[in-house]
Amino acid sequence: MRLVPAFAALAFLTLATACKPAAEVPVDATAVAPELTTVMPVDAPPQEEIDPALAPAVTLVPTIPAAEPGSCLEGVGAAAAARLVERCIQVSPATHPPCNAQNSCAMIRDEIDRACAMYGPDETRPPECTA
Repeated sequence: MRLVPAFAALAFLTLATACKPAAEVPVDATAVAPELTTVMPVDAPPQEEIDPALAPAVTLVPTIPAAEPGSCLEGVGAAAAARLVERCIQVSPATHPPCNAQNSCAMIRDEIDRACAMYGPDETRPPECTA
């Protein structure tokens, strides 16, 4: 039965040494977790915030792409092409319709005709179908 007190003493020593605080060792964060350091790509845009006082001076100017040869934009001009594209977008059920001024006007009109032909005789067509 002498084994039990020896075992108890060994357990006490193990617990006593386990409860001692570890020595403070400075840890380099990049050595432990190198994924925490981020490097911006060379061509990344600046990440500064815009000063609210300067915000009114910053304006975005929409750019109109140049008319491609054979495009609706070239054929009928910007205003008429924009109206035709708007009609096409309003009636086309396609997820990626050809309603783009860079396409030919015939292609845009064909999409409008195709979409309007889907309506049955007893259904009311949108006004874009009769224009």
